[in-house]
Amino acid sequence: MLKKLSVSTLAFGLAAGAFMIGASGADAAGKRQFIAIGTGGPTGVYFATGNAICRLIHKSAAEGRKTGRKHGIRCSAPSTGGSTYNIGQIRQGELDFGVAQSDWQYHAYNGSSKFKGKKYGKLRAVFSVHPEPFQIIVGKSSGINGWNDLKGKRVNIGNPGSGQRGTMEVLMKAHGTTTSAFKVATELTSTEQSKALCDGKIDAYGYTVGVPNAGVSIATDGCGARIINLNGSPEKGLVTKNPFYAFATIPKGTYKTSSADVTTFGVMATFVTSSDVSADLVYEVVRSVMENIADFRTLHPAFRNLDPKKMIKDGLSAPLHAGAVRYYKEKGLM
Repeated sequence: MLKKLSVSTLAFGLAAGAFMIGASGADAAGKRQFIAIGTGGPTGVYFATGNAICRLIHKSAAEGRKTGRKHGIRCSAPSTGGSTYNIGQIRQGELDFGVAQSDWQYHAYNGSSKFKGKKYGKLRAVFSVHPEPFQIIVGKSSGINGWNDLKGKRVNIGNPGSGQRGTMEVLMKAHGTTTSAFKVATELTSTEQSKALCDGKIDAYGYTVGVPNAGVSIATDGCGARIINLNGSPEKGLVTKNPFYAFATIPKGTYKTSSADVTTFGVMATFVTSSDVSADLVYEVVRSVMENIADFRTLHPAFRNLDPKKMIKDGLSAPLHAGAVRYYKEKGLM
């Protein structure tokens, strides 16, 4: 996920810096409150996100200092099953906060998709974090420079049931494209597609993933593949009609072949909680993050463009928690 530094090394450093402390609750003296944040796999950006937030909370706790807020909050951010797991555990009261894709935030709050019949009306948004853009990676000599150039090419649309397959199908529908437009439509997994591209077995593939990504770099840095822009009318329509989508920029220099910024769309990684969690607690967590935003940006390349003005609206479909709203209004962000 990083250019020079492995994500596992970074995640370990973040976890160590976060002073992980166990389950949610308060100690006997009532001076400290322990919260748990659901993340994702131990090598992923969700894990780094949760532990970065814990690190900022602990930084603002002012322990051992004469001045400071001394809010007494301590948190852990264990590895979990990801978005839907985190939302489910928040619902059951086993987690206080969690990281989740913006589309799953939408579906959980509205009772759609996997949450049909299981609407979670108490789900609350806190802020969004990094974008997880949908990217189309094309071979060096493929001659593909935009969506229309995919016609007649060998395109990997992703394995059935995968997030990238779902987004690819949504985008194909928006463009009025069917698989018959492609010379071949393969169903390779995310672990297979970069090698297939470099081996000349496919011309392009779609992928929903945070930036930078080690799998994508196999193709870009390894065999000269490029990422194309997806910012035409079909994409603008999807972003306008679906609150869980947002445009994202993949900065110039992200990969060896990134000679210019690339604009595409996708979901956002979002930070969520429950309306059952106290407004005071959420306020302190938000305050710890927003007042240390410069530090947050340094903890992973995916965080480097964090902008509070965008974090309080992009990709958020559940209502903002009252504690978050209080802070945002105090600081003039709302």
